[in-house]
Parts: sequence; C-alpha cells; structure tokens
Amino acid sequence: MMIVLVTIVCLLLGIFIFRKNSDHPNLPPGSFGWPILGETVEFFFGKPENFVTHRMKTYSPDIFKTTILGEKTAVICGPAGHKFLFSNEHKIFTVFRPHSMQALFRSYKKTSSPPNDTNILRQPGFLKPEALMGFLGAMDHITQQQLKIHWEGKHVVKANPFTKTLTLSLACRFFMGIDDNPEWVARLVTRFDDVTLGMHSMVINFPGTVFYRANKAAMAIREELVAVIKERKAALIKGVSMRDILSHMIVVKDATGKCMPEAEIADKIMGLIVAGYSTTATVMTFFMKYIGLNPDVYDKIRTEQLVISSSKKPGEYLNWEDMNKMNYSWNVICETMRHIPPVQGTFREVLTEFTYAGYTVPKGWKVYWTVSTTNMNLRYFPNPDKFNPSRYGEGEVLIPFTYVPFGGGPRMCPGKEYARLAILTFVHNVVNKYRWDVLCPKEKVTGDMMPAPEKGLPIRLHPNGL
Repeated sequence: MMIVLVTIVCLLLGIFIFRKNSDHPNLPPGSFGWPILGETVEFFFGKPENFVTHRMKTYSPDIFKTTILGEKTAVICGPAGHKFLFSNEHKIFTVFRPHSMQALFRSYKKTSSPPNDTNILRQPGFLKPEALMGFLGAMDHITQQQLKIHWEGKHVVKANPFTKTLTLSLACRFFMGIDDNPEWVARLVTRFDDVTLGMHSMVINFPGTVFYRANKAAMAIREELVAVIKERKAALIKGVSMRDILSHMIVVKDATGKCMPEAEIADKIMGLIVAGYSTTATVMTFFMKYIGLNPDVYDKIRTEQLVISSSKKPGEYLNWEDMNKMNYSWNVICETMRHIPPVQGTFREVLTEFTYAGYTVPKGWKVYWTVSTTNMNLRYFPNPDKFNPSRYGEGEVLIPFTYVPFGGGPRMCPGKEYARLAILTFVHNVVNKYRWDVLCPKEKVTGDMMPAPEKGLPIRLHPNGL
C-alpha cells in the first residue's frame, strides 16, 4: 500500500512540476509527452532520425519541443539550425552530457570540463598534422597486422566485430601507447560496446537494464585503466620516455601544481576512446556494406589505391602525401556517412534564453542537434536514397551547413583528421587485399544513437592475390 501511495505522490509531483515549468509564453510547438519519461521511449525505440523527421512534419521544419531523458529539449532543425548552433557555442549554448553519461564517468563535475572533453587533445598538439604524420606508419602497420590475424585464409567474416577490434587497437596505441596486446583489446571490445550503449539511456541501475550493463562495464574498464596508469607512473619515474596522451595526463599539473587523480585520468581516457572508437568503426563497417553492394564504386577506389601502392617500396608504409591522393576514396566515405551517420546527434545546454524562428527557448533547457534533418532531405541531396560519391566531386558545391558529419564551430570534432587517416588507411589495405560480397544486403540496422548492423555484416571475401 505504501509503495502505491509513494508512486501516486511522485506522479502527481511530476505532473505539477511538469506543468509549472511548461508555463512559458511562445514556446516552440510540440509535445513534452509523459511526465518524467517525456518522449524518451519514442525517441530511442522509434530511432532518433525517424522521431525528428516525423515531428518536423507535424510541428515545424525549424524547431520543436520535447522531453528526452528527463530534460525539456528544443530540437533545432535544418541547415539554418546548424549554423545558428555552431555560431553560438559558448555564447548561448554549452556542452551537456546526459545524466547517464555523468553517472558512468564518475569524475564528471558540473563546474568542470566533462571527462571526455577533448580539450586535452588540443593543448599538447596530439592531433596536429605533424603528430599524426608520426603515427601514420604505426596506423598502417596495425591495420595490416589486424587484417592478417583476423581475415587471412578465411572465406566468410563479420565486418563489424573486426572494425571494432581494429579501431580499439588503434585507440589503445594512440592514446595509451599500448601495442601487441590482442587479448586485452579483445576483452575490452564488449565492455566499450556496453558503455557506448549506456551513455544515452535511462539511469536505471537494475540487472537486465542497458544502464546496469554499462555501469558494470565502466567499472571494469576503469579498474583495468587504473592498473595501466600505475604501471605507466612507475615507468615514468624510472625515466622511460613516452610520448602519448596517457603519459601527458599523468605528468601535467593544474594551476595549483597538483597532478590529475588516477580516477579522473581513467575517466578521461575512457571517454576519449569511446569518442573515437565506435564512430570510426561504424564508418568502416558501412563502407564495407555500400562498396560491397556497388562494384562500380569499388573499381574506382581500387584504381586510385593501386596507383598509390605502385609508388611504394616493399614494406614502405603510407605517408601524408599518400593520404592526400585518396580524393575519390574520401568522397565514398563522405557518402557513407551521409547514409549512416556515425553519430546521430548531441545535446547542448541553454546558457541564456533565446529566440529562434519566432519561438522562445528558456535558459536551462537542452537543445538536441542532429544531422538527420538534412542528410536525406531531397531539397539538399537529389535522389537521396542513391549511393552517389560524385556528390562531393570536383566542381560540386554543397549548400552550406547541409552536410556536417563532424559538427562545426568551436566544438567541431577535434579528432576528425585522426578518424580520416584511420578510415583511409583501412580502405587502402582492405581494397588492395580483397573484394567481397555482402551476404545480407537488407540486414537490419539496430541501435539508437550508435547504428550497427544486426548480424555484424557478414561478408564473403575474395583475395585479390596481391
């Protein structure tokens, strides 16, 4: 009886607060949905892009209101919305991490930078061209090594598990200087998958829920990373020279002269790996799908890559000049990301009340930014369902702010160039070694914020004999 009474009181309180906070003139059109839950279920289980597209048609093509993950949210749509958001970062908007993400990354503090904030990458220049040039040889070596271990001599493989293993191996090498530890990487893949899924979920820490699995995985990852941090500290004390992001985090001091706590370092490393792991793997996976289904596109890519291969000495790795010759290959990647965006969208918090498209959005609300309002829009991309890399070819001009897979403005993804190099290195090696058939062309794409093929994208390999 007491449980029922408490439940009723909570619901009534939620309805009261819900109605009170909704009492504001000239809000965007739309629905807040149910008290507390809002429209979270429709957002995730109906897929975010379908959720947004339907409400754009129902309410407004520019902006609408909703409630997602317990937050009153304005969804700003279209190229004008992209421009408005990118132009007002740090003025009207600031980054916002959903409560599930805050709970998973425990060193998060409201008054400080989020644990997966990539500012740590910008300061020491880890993502500058000269730093990436130095990593490119290792990137090529690891990619070749992983293809040999997992695909050589096999006829049928699954693309998605492989690309996850590859991108996590690259991330461990780049962020932490860890190489040649395949067992450790394999153990982490499933855990990072669970964390990624749980970052946008209801904070219900009960066995069987998405968040419970994510929280359990995050604790296991954190434990492993703290062990690595302790080992690295000991090596640095002995004078071992290491130039990677983990080592930098260990030795860097704040304004008071204190080093970063181990738990915070672990959270930041975990956040950085999450940010670059699944998104890059997603692009690689769906590249395999679309190229497998479009042999004419494959032939053009292979022609481009063979020209690069013919200029290399035996055993010579890819270099920066090689990457700049992969123009058509990158156009193919751009079209892949248009069809299957590796990130559906992100959230911002409103710093000060603003007006957009004639509607008022109060301070403290959240804003959801998404690429899905333009990528498949007939106005911006003729025949949008067709896979057509020539959209990005020489002489073609896209309408500004219609194609923004890496965001824009001050918070444009700082790892864009790292991702480009990792993806093109994979393209070069896989196309030179194989042709392939997609065994389930109509395989269902699952996931909400992070899309993935339901069966892992099984493919049949045909070695090129090089």
